[in-house]
Amino acid sequence: MSEYMHGASRGSLAAAREALGTLIRAGDSDLLALGDDLFAVAAVLDREGGLRRALVDPSRNGDDRAALARAVFGERVGSAALDVLSWTVRSRWSSSRQLVDAVELLAAEAVAAAANKAGRLDAVEDELFRISRIVAGATELRAAMADQAAPVENRAALIEGLLGDRVAEETRRLVRQAVVAPRGRNFDHVLETYGRVAAELRSQLIATVTATVPLTEEQLGRLAAALRRIYGAELHLNVQLDPALVGGIRVEISDEVIDGSVVARLDEARRRLVG
Repeated sequence: MSEYMHGASRGSLAAAREALGTLIRAGDSDLLALGDDLFAVAAVLDREGGLRRALVDPSRNGDDRAALARAVFGERVGSAALDVLSWTVRSRWSSSRQLVDAVELLAAEAVAAAANKAGRLDAVEDELFRISRIVAGATELRAAMADQAAPVENRAALIEGLLGDRVAEETRRLVRQAVVAPRGRNFDHVLETYGRVAAELRSQLIATVTATVPLTEEQLGRLAAALRRIYGAELHLNVQLDPALVGGIRVEISDEVIDGSVVARLDEARRRLVG
């Protein structure tokens, strides 16, 4: 998740994640409640500029900032969230907005850890990807969910109607968060961020595979094995169909694209002829 951070914030996020990891490994915290609490903290910090600036103020020492966080949130969130927040604000942050980003990422990681503990992390990753594709292809739904003038309850009800009882509870929490508190980002971007958090929890890369026809389990297995050899890491494959490719597949991993489609080969041939 360090790609979301700049300067001193990179190291601070790593330290906050280690603190969260220690708490998760202890196994005595309600991780869904912890995620909800941290999302609530992020919402307050996003709204209260003076508070978030005070919590990153370098003229205050780390203990002072932690004491301020406990004074403000002590009656609002549980002890686990309060501990994570205290650890987080003791570190240096490049900007107050980066602190809010970090708290949101920690909240998403707590929810993903709950899914992992319940054996549902694969399902949550798949559901987040599938839902983002559904919304991306439904213009009116996308516009309604992005309408910040509409009451939060209305937008929340809209996504609840879409999800029904067909997804994991952790997916429901993350998708609802993406709808009610996008913080200026589009829905797809927020879900992609949460998907990366879930994948990184298992040190996986996410590979988005675009194909013209559905791939068999055997084909997916061979593709995953080949990508593991190339990248030296486990990968989670998100598969989508696009008949416009004509043939072959395209694989996107972070900012890298491996394009083996017929369209790509034709484009390359044209470039060589023109050149």
